[in-house]
Amino acid sequence: MTVLTWVAGVSLLAWVWLLLAQGFFWRTDVRLPGSAADPGGGAEAWPTVAVVVPARDEAAVLPLSLPSLLAQDYPGRAEVFLIDDGSTDGTGDTARSLGALHGGLPLTVASPGELPAGWTGKLWGVRHGIALATERTGAEYLLLTDADIAHEPDSLRALVAAARAADLDMVSLMARLRVETVWERLIVPAFVYFFAQLYPFRWINRPGGRTAAAAGGCVLIRRSAVEAARVPESIRHAVIDDVALARAVKGGGGRIWLGLADRVDSVRPYPDLGELWRMVSRSAYAQLRHNPAVLAATVAGLVLVYLVPPLAALGAAAAGAWPLCALGAAAWAVMAATYLPMLRYYRQPLWLAPLLPFTAALYLLMTVDSAVQHYRGRGAAWKGRTYARPDAPV
Repeated sequence: MTVLTWVAGVSLLAWVWLLLAQGFFWRTDVRLPGSAADPGGGAEAWPTVAVVVPARDEAAVLPLSLPSLLAQDYPGRAEVFLIDDGSTDGTGDTARSLGALHGGLPLTVASPGELPAGWTGKLWGVRHGIALATERTGAEYLLLTDADIAHEPDSLRALVAAARAADLDMVSLMARLRVETVWERLIVPAFVYFFAQLYPFRWINRPGGRTAAAAGGCVLIRRSAVEAARVPESIRHAVIDDVALARAVKGGGGRIWLGLADRVDSVRPYPDLGELWRMVSRSAYAQLRHNPAVLAATVAGLVLVYLVPPLAALGAAAAGAWPLCALGAAAWAVMAATYLPMLRYYRQPLWLAPLLPFTAALYLLMTVDSAVQHYRGRGAAWKGRTYARPDAPV
């Protein structure tokens, strides 16, 4: 019992530290900076923006997302470039039909050609889209957004205004993910919670800070920052491309910002556990740099921080070991309290907060499975493609 009590005490101390010293990651008040007023002078005062949408087999979600981009109420010039990366479900034709049906911003549908070795499909599409947009529009800003992201009509205006008001080179919004099924309720809010724990938004947004991350579904970036960071060429192999992009831009001296979205939503459904499992496990081991030692430390950390508190509280209560029970219950209570703001943000019942250890256990298993799939040669698989480690021979 003495050893278990010490372990539970360390877990409680870890939660106190996370609560107070990890950039207040659990708060959900990091939202888009106050947008600037119309600068005056009409449309010419607003910079030209090119919206680049890489897409592969996205015909099912495009009717829910692409019309929202075409309907953007942006005072300046803006064009949409959808890059169809070898889709087999008619993605390109669907996009053209939606463009003809809805009108709005000019739409160009193009193909990036055969994927070369050493590139991920999304970044190859982004590269082609940026080159095409630069040639056609000379855009000052680029909005990189995924095919499953829907934007309210004022989204682009707000992003550009915020970037200009704060002189930011990159503004990224963590789109509100869909939460409708039982498994989405259990896993999706925790996904954003864990992301913020790894990359506290306040640390990311601090000028001169070393922490860098972005949300790849919605990134507004100054084209000069793209050129200075030599992206996407410099990160062409990155599976977790949004974090790699943020590091490249911030490492090159650019100012970046990341926050939670109010009016940008993902429309992609994850109806069952299998879909969510694949979404997490495809990149989890890449996040750990394919390092077995880091994997072992991550598993140990997840057990200590998320699983020890409920096991100590419930097991010690059954055994009548009340000091151990008190330590476990206190750590569990702090954990649940830090999860409440995210549940409120996702408009979910607050009784889900004590279930966070169960969700963490699922993420632990997903992470281990990601490593197993990697060593079986099936790691980082997405949309029919499997990507090797960055240092693997091509």
